[in-house]
Amino acid sequence: MTWVILTGRQSDLDQVATPHKIITNRDYLAHPALFRGQRPKVINLSNNYGYQSRGYYASLLASSRGHKVIPTVETMIDLSERKLYEHALPELELALNKCRKDLGGAFPAKVCIFFGIGPSKVWDRFAKLLFDWFRAPALEVHIKDSAEWASIRKIGFHPLARMTEDEEKSFIQCLETYTNREWRDTKGRTPARYTFATLVDPHEELPPSEISSLRYWAKIAEKMGVEIEPITRKDLAKLANYDALFIRETTSISNHTYRFARRAQQEGMPVIDDPLSMIRCTNKVYLNELMTYNKVPVPPTVMIAGTSDFELAAQTLGFPLVLKIPDSSFSRGVKKCANLEELTQLATEWLEDSDLLIAQKFIPTEYDWRVGVLGGQPLFAVHYLMAKKHWQIVNHKANGKPDQGGIKTFTLKETPAHVVETAVKAARCIGDGLYGVDLKETKDGVFVIEVNDNPNLDHGWEDSGEKDEVWVRLTQWFLERLDRPGR
Repeated sequence: MTWVILTGRQSDLDQVATPHKIITNRDYLAHPALFRGQRPKVINLSNNYGYQSRGYYASLLASSRGHKVIPTVETMIDLSERKLYEHALPELELALNKCRKDLGGAFPAKVCIFFGIGPSKVWDRFAKLLFDWFRAPALEVHIKDSAEWASIRKIGFHPLARMTEDEEKSFIQCLETYTNREWRDTKGRTPARYTFATLVDPHEELPPSEISSLRYWAKIAEKMGVEIEPITRKDLAKLANYDALFIRETTSISNHTYRFARRAQQEGMPVIDDPLSMIRCTNKVYLNELMTYNKVPVPPTVMIAGTSDFELAAQTLGFPLVLKIPDSSFSRGVKKCANLEELTQLATEWLEDSDLLIAQKFIPTEYDWRVGVLGGQPLFAVHYLMAKKHWQIVNHKANGKPDQGGIKTFTLKETPAHVVETAVKAARCIGDGLYGVDLKETKDGVFVIEVNDNPNLDHGWEDSGEKDEVWVRLTQWFLERLDRPGR
């Protein structure tokens, strides 16, 4: 990634203070061919962001040149008058007042926030939220404190020219933190056309992609002019600096993964998984209705909304049957019931947390087909084998350690055509992104068990059949959307 820092004057920032390219906003404006063929990330440190000033035009033209820039002209306008940002104050003041106890009971009259980083950890929540609202390199917040509530008098830019020596030192440290990357070395590399953010949780027990697999993807994507960078849940405020987002954490509409997907969509970025796919795939009630409506074969199913449905499920499906919580993943919230007593006990317990449950006919197989579908076309096909002495591909043991079954890989040509066709039909009901379709193949036909919006994709596993073509096509999916005319 190429970072470019714009200043009002050449002397505003010492070149030795940062490894990034520093030029004046005058030079940036006067030479439109600068960085042609590149997509630099521009940090505009002009001393004046007023309407039609050089600082204003620098950000305006950065956008027209396809360069990512902070602050944008929208942020400049928002912070030009209190009435234009007062809608953000209730949420900001709530976060601010949560800092009171840790600050010793009182607030300073002013606090400076650099790249969403406050003067100490006490300010972390407020600083990140402020940067989330107003992505600017340096902001100053004027505070009016009282014994019970601290209010925000004013939010404004804090230009380099007004910084004290200590503030500038802190600013440089925050700049380094903000522009730092985690897993790539930049030496001798050609600047990338695009930079894709990959949302990961390094501590997740069963991530959809291992970090080693994402590094492998990064090597392939680099040859296609793309840089892959990892981000974590703490980096929502930095998301707009990237061109696309690939979410590689287990998704849920109730946690930060959905907020990242929504933010990416709002920024006009291609994103996998997109918010609508999350909503559709994370709820098995919706999936069952959607598949049935579109004539995609699914196991016989009964919706359970109360105790009166227990007997109906038993008579319709027989035993054993499978009971599912609508929002579940990795075989969690999916249990087998051997008789009416087990069904009654488990369903009664689960109905305390969910108004609806799904009961499905138990279809025993030695494996599940998993067909990956990307952009409405098949991407890979594998068998997920059942965990040892268990009826699911993941056995969540009482000791907390999951036991996974093995995998058997196939090329798409080796995969039965009716399996691939059914998987593609199911995925197209959801959207145009990346999906993992789980199917049971039986003597009575193929049945779709579920469609996953966040499917596993690991090097040496899911890509074994189609090899590097899997990663090339994944990269190309993003590039096609980024390169569309008029975007």
